[in-house]
Amino acid sequence: MHWDLFGSRNWIYIILIGFVVGLLARALKPGRDSMGIIFTTLLGIAGALLAGWAGQTMGWYRPGQPAGFLGALLGAIVILIMVSLFRRPRRF
Repeated sequence: MHWDLFGSRNWIYIILIGFVVGLLARALKPGRDSMGIIFTTLLGIAGALLAGWAGQTMGWYRPGQPAGFLGALLGAIVILIMVSLFRRPRRF
């Protein structure tokens, strides 16, 4: 897979868009997801990687094509749902 996340190889752009995607995913998924700026950014970037991989596997994207903003958002939401399924409930 190529590292053209969000259609760019500029890391500052990738980090900023990853942060925005991570924030939107956390806002759209019901429930509480407490994480800091770094994990939110990594969530958005991981969502783009997941969407790119899934899209290439399903034949929706060719290698080198960016997954797109909506695909990254859906990928980040899927990651949040998977994490919430395996996370133990916190005791206060």
